[in-house]
Amino acid sequence: MRFLFLFFFIGLTYAQTPSDEKLNFSKENSSKDSLSSRFKKNNKSIRSSKPPIDLYKIYSLNKDTTYVDTSLTIKSEYKYNFLRKDIFGLLPFVNEGHVYNTLDFGLNSSSLQPNFGFKAKHFNYLEVQDINYYSVPTPLTDLYFKTVMEQGQSLDAFLTVNTKPNLNISIAYKGLRSLGKYVNNLTSSGNFRFTTSYFTKNKRYFLNAHFTGQDISNQENGGIVNVSDFETSTPPYNQRDRIEVYFTDATSLLKGNRFFIDHSYKLTKSKSGIILKHHFNHEYKFFEFTQSSANSRFGTSFSNSIKDKTRYNHFYNKFSIALTTKKFGDLEFFIDDNNYNHYYQSLVLNSNSSIAVPSSVSDRINMFGGSYFNAYKKIDFRFNLSQSITNQSISNLEFIAGYKFDSKNSVKFSFQKLNSIPNLNFTLHQSAYVDYNWFNNFKNEKLSQFDFSATTKWINLNVKYKIINDHLYFDNLTNDITELSVSPMQYDKTLNYFSVKANKEIKFWKFALDNTVLFQDVQQSDLILNVPQIVTRNTLYYSGFVFKKAMQIQTGVTFQYFSKYYANDYNPLIGEFYVQNETKIGDFPMIDFFVNARIKQTRIFLKAEHLNSSFTGYDFYSAPNYPYRDFMIRFGLVWNFFQ
Repeated sequence: MRFLFLFFFIGLTYAQTPSDEKLNFSKENSSKDSLSSRFKKNNKSIRSSKPPIDLYKIYSLNKDTTYVDTSLTIKSEYKYNFLRKDIFGLLPFVNEGHVYNTLDFGLNSSSLQPNFGFKAKHFNYLEVQDINYYSVPTPLTDLYFKTVMEQGQSLDAFLTVNTKPNLNISIAYKGLRSLGKYVNNLTSSGNFRFTTSYFTKNKRYFLNAHFTGQDISNQENGGIVNVSDFETSTPPYNQRDRIEVYFTDATSLLKGNRFFIDHSYKLTKSKSGIILKHHFNHEYKFFEFTQSSANSRFGTSFSNSIKDKTRYNHFYNKFSIALTTKKFGDLEFFIDDNNYNHYYQSLVLNSNSSIAVPSSVSDRINMFGGSYFNAYKKIDFRFNLSQSITNQSISNLEFIAGYKFDSKNSVKFSFQKLNSIPNLNFTLHQSAYVDYNWFNNFKNEKLSQFDFSATTKWINLNVKYKIINDHLYFDNLTNDITELSVSPMQYDKTLNYFSVKANKEIKFWKFALDNTVLFQDVQQSDLILNVPQIVTRNTLYYSGFVFKKAMQIQTGVTFQYFSKYYANDYNPLIGEFYVQNETKIGDFPMIDFFVNARIKQTRIFLKAEHLNSSFTGYDFYSAPNYPYRDFMIRFGLVWNFFQ
């Protein structure tokens, strides 16, 4: 109820709207100089009328810019979910806010420096690159609300204001509580973020900073014990809380706080000149798995009560000097310092009392590198290079080039060669379960990736090709889903991954058919990297206006499908997916029917999810022994206020 109260309180406070026009989504590489100048030039018009919508700007850390979007398009439908982005290629688990199985391997990104790990728990964790910054002429509020599976709600409330033309602050909180349909499946999470942006009047100093406080808690039931109970779905098993699950007392928690600063100072007043930059990041995280009584599915344990807690502390500083010119592009050199500590408050000893698993892994990595960017007429390209100067032997080489034919047609090519350190939970892990204690010294992962994309008026196309060596993954050593002895492994052969993703929307009168198809193929000696060969989403919908054009409506049907394959399974104890080659999932349709509406800046969403679940067979899973969602009706809205 506190979410609903906050929702309506902010709504009543800022219930004003500026303009009813469709908003532009085009990107630009400009800085924040336009806002203050247009404030001055249009001061009278801003006071007497509603500000133009292109003054409500959203900036990424890379200075790419979009405008606030209140339009109702098929993209609005795709982004109306808990992550608030298009999740094509991700398969959600049965309860809102739990984990996602990755159907599109191309969505997996590699990091140069080691991360905390526990990747399955990070889908809803906002990283540095996920935080946006804002510049608005009047206060802006964005409210997202959506019903959940059982006993709860999902709310994302956001407010931003420019106290001065050169100073912006924003505050937001995304909260979720959903009991779920199955036993021990409660989800409860909160994502708080605060941002500020500032620049001096002479535009020589710029600052972006944020703070995030996030906690993601899930009751973990380990999936259903007897899949036959689910696949027959006869009484009493058509009541999902009557189906037996593996764990009734397990909970996982990921929690983290982050302070981030990115600022720069230009030494000269002209547009060209030397810029000094500094990037600072301090983050503390922990992942905790608790169980009141040890369960034999994870093997033997040191104690009957389980409380595994992995802590992570991270300090990062990057210092850069950049030279910007009109004719010859931008050149930048940097040096950074990455200091991390991945630790526990215990040791694991051998039978002879020697240390088998230490209490921590900590290191300091220093790197240097540079980048060059230039744009000439319709061509732009970027070159990035970084190399460690300490003894970790990590490096990154990246080249990106793009050509823009016109506003509707462009192509982009990129190449990356990466030599990176494994995530820290591959190296060190401690647990009250005996089999889940390890200390490893793996080789660096090597990746060579080619990426080509084309955006045209005929079709949108993306082609990826990855060559992966020394690939790291988790594997179940028992090869039995009822017994989980999962450990990190390293593949000593080469993996070749290829994918083609195509998207095309066909419009006729007020009807449209939006199609997205993904084809994937992996060349490998062993079944290590398993992906569905085909993933598709097809939406047939109608858009129009009613009530003398006071309301826009959008209604249609979405069909989703992926081919059968050996999907990775989920292990809640380590917060990771692991490779399995015993059970295939897939080859089932997922059909949704939706009716959406837009009144001014309010968008209302109503959806019948997986409406075919009862008559196409109960063989739908998000992972082996984790059923996908049954039919349900959900609704909600996204509401923007401009004061």
